[in-house]
Amino acid sequence: MPKDNKKLYLLDAMALIYRAYFAFIKRPLINSKGLNTSAMTGFINALWDLMQREQPSHLAVAFDTFAPTDRSTEYSFYKANRDETPKDIISNLEPIKEFLKAFHIPIIEMDGYEADDLIGTLAKQAEAEGYTVYMVTPDKDFGQLVSENILMYKPAIGGRPQETMGVQEVLQKWDIERIDQVIDMLGLMGDAVDNIPGIPGVGEKTAQKLLKEFDSIEGLLAHTDQLKGKLKEKVENGKENALVSKMLATIITDAPIRFDAKDFTIDEPDTERLAELFDEFEFRTLGKRILGEQYQFGTNAAAGEQMDLFASNGASTGPELSSNLKSLDDVEHRYHMVDDKKGRQELIEKLLQADLICFDTETTGVDPNLSELVGLSFAIEPGEAWYVPLSREREDCQAVLEEFRPVLESDTIAKTGHNLKYDILILKWYGVEVNGPIDDSMIAHYLVEPEKRHGMDYLSESYLGYKPISIETLIGKRGKNQKSMRDVPPEDVVDYAAEDADISLQLRSHFLPALKERGVEKLYTEIEAPLVKVLAEMEFEGVGLDVPFLENYSKELDTEALKSRDAIFEQAGVEFNLNSPKQLGEVLFEKMAIPYKGKKTKTGQFSTSEDVLSGLKHDHPIVNDILDYRELTKLKSTYVDALPRLINPKSGRIHTSLRQAIVPTGRLSSDNPNLQNIPIRTERGRKIRKAFVPPEGDYILMAADYSQVELRIIAALSKDENMIQAFLNGEDIHSATASKVFGVPLDEVTSELRRKAKAVNFGLAYGQGAFGLAQNLGIKRAEAKEIIDNYFEKYPGIKNYMDIAVESAREKGYSETLLGRKRNLPDINGRNAAVRAGAERNAINTPIQGSAADIIKVAMVDIQKELKAQKARSKMILQVHDELVFDVHRDELDHIRDMVVDKMSTAVELEVPLLVEAGVGENWLEAH
Repeated sequence: MPKDNKKLYLLDAMALIYRAYFAFIKRPLINSKGLNTSAMTGFINALWDLMQREQPSHLAVAFDTFAPTDRSTEYSFYKANRDETPKDIISNLEPIKEFLKAFHIPIIEMDGYEADDLIGTLAKQAEAEGYTVYMVTPDKDFGQLVSENILMYKPAIGGRPQETMGVQEVLQKWDIERIDQVIDMLGLMGDAVDNIPGIPGVGEKTAQKLLKEFDSIEGLLAHTDQLKGKLKEKVENGKENALVSKMLATIITDAPIRFDAKDFTIDEPDTERLAELFDEFEFRTLGKRILGEQYQFGTNAAAGEQMDLFASNGASTGPELSSNLKSLDDVEHRYHMVDDKKGRQELIEKLLQADLICFDTETTGVDPNLSELVGLSFAIEPGEAWYVPLSREREDCQAVLEEFRPVLESDTIAKTGHNLKYDILILKWYGVEVNGPIDDSMIAHYLVEPEKRHGMDYLSESYLGYKPISIETLIGKRGKNQKSMRDVPPEDVVDYAAEDADISLQLRSHFLPALKERGVEKLYTEIEAPLVKVLAEMEFEGVGLDVPFLENYSKELDTEALKSRDAIFEQAGVEFNLNSPKQLGEVLFEKMAIPYKGKKTKTGQFSTSEDVLSGLKHDHPIVNDILDYRELTKLKSTYVDALPRLINPKSGRIHTSLRQAIVPTGRLSSDNPNLQNIPIRTERGRKIRKAFVPPEGDYILMAADYSQVELRIIAALSKDENMIQAFLNGEDIHSATASKVFGVPLDEVTSELRRKAKAVNFGLAYGQGAFGLAQNLGIKRAEAKEIIDNYFEKYPGIKNYMDIAVESAREKGYSETLLGRKRNLPDINGRNAAVRAGAERNAINTPIQGSAADIIKVAMVDIQKELKAQKARSKMILQVHDELVFDVHRDELDHIRDMVVDKMSTAVELEVPLLVEAGVGENWLEAH
């Protein structure tokens, strides 16, 4: 998925704890037990401020351990002059970790690695997966990791506001030209705190001067003959110190830790445990600040009251959390359990007379394709709801569902709920369709507040001022001892289940007016709400998988990998662990003496990252074999061997989840498994698509794909005459761009010039500037800037669009797509340049990416409606970015292909045509 709404905050625990401790050094905070709680108090306050201000979706806290690291083992002087950690800090460490556990915030630490290394590694991995990463630390060393999507975040302290530092801020702070020169600065100056020596007598100003002249430490040491006097003496005498210091200052980015987004998602806090901790350490004020007024010191009044850490304590009528939440005991309600036929018939009569009903399902799990129904709940009016338990026996359960079929399948009764796709999907597995207009409070809130959370409990607390019953009170906390809802007596489930339906119904009344006020009512009623059922139907159909092909391909990859491995060992003259970066680096750069062009890790290891090895492909044939081996083993383990294990035993197909309320631009995301990530860049990767096949018999696979839809949207939004004309002429847009920007005839555009033009064209859709383009193309920023300047000269309408998009967002506080989808940009007028620049990029790219998302959603709703109207045997089964995939019955092929291309190409009317290419084949690869 795209970067939007994917923000990871990584906290440098010890740096923040030390800072908190010394902030109170003159007036330490001592509780009645004599414990100095300064570090604890300051750290938790800083953490809470960050969570309130930034509302992170992903967060972790990295700790140093007291075990030796490679740095300290190899260089005994490293950090040797540091004072012993104050006992008052050590005594606070375990309590801080207990607080973090109660907050359900992940803790990361690893013997042999500093917190810096873990943060550096995770930041790079998360960036590669499209996240914006905030390294929360006052430590200047982290400046070396900053990029367009990795930022430093210094929390507020002592009246000074928080500060976010991006590339420009770091370059300005150090007065350097490139981010990688931060390490050179540290290597030259040293760091007294960490006992990194640097070159004695070389301070910040001298270091800056040397780097301006010689670019790097290595460049300086190669030209010491150009220095004079005492400076020359200092540098020559400090040569070894400089190189060692640079190595020690380099943060490792390949530590043995893996970024998995689900492991860094913050769960709801354990407020009972938090209350206990606030009592234990006598944090009266802090307890009230975080848990609200219901927290009473010493009484544990907050026990069981789960508070939301991402909303402020405000009024219950808006999207902020009230500190005085009501619960079921505080409100009038009439919840009924209906467990006999007479009661069910009376309920069904009520439901059939209603224009709209709210319903919810209780099940045995979170995967609707594998779970079983436990019960149904219904609501018609606020305050009253019914729960219908269902038998464990499939036949009896099915019989009760048959009674409710006229209600659920009625075309005239509107259905509402929260995350209705789940409920629709699980009922489909029982042969029951949900018909009638669809209304979903989760999707409604997603359109009103796309970057906030959309869970029912959060919305209930934020908008209704009401604390729902926690499911943990019924089935226990997550883990091996958690029960299934099937194991809970129905009489214990009734309040929980009925409350869900009641809350969902009440949320609807809040969000329908909000949709209208926000100007997205039409987008909701005509696109997003109908799409709920479309996605459920696509997920239910699933995708066919050719397991024998994958088994054979796995063997083929294995054979090729073994050949690559043997070739590597033969060229190296030694066998070693290919999966060990340390051993690989030693073999390549010491034993084989291949010139090393990268930077060593902080522990002195050679980096063997893909970037480093790719730069050495022409230096020795072994490098290509290593890259080949890595590709082969990754394809085999990540895709070829993994996909068959994900086949649903009931259907024999793969059922991905298409998630509608995740990406603020409107894009769909896919998970469990993520079929949008099937590799396409290499021939081997593309071959995996051959495993996706239609049903046996009279079916064929069809893939229909928008051609350059985002560029066509750019042309439409900018109304740039040159770009519009290129599309109307049917020209290759990248070649046309290269011709104009580089001033060469169209028939003389080389593949290299076209590549550069393509990078500019697509880079614009993601708000890329000269820095990003330079990195993308491997050129200097000055050249990248010149290319962009030429681009805007030839396409002035695009520059005008970008300026207007930013200015409009400044005035309105949001950006908007062609169909009216809105995305809030609260930082667009912020003081911090790096954060503001990110908001400006979103102001430019959201109308582009969001409009593309809207267009394909319109097409999906229209196509599904047509498939149903025609009672077609062909099915829409998958959406991947700008592509739709279908199982098509051969008898319907010509008609379905024409219909799909027509619906996709006419989804909206633009100044340039929407071009759709549809291919067919016996598998997904052949359909392209």
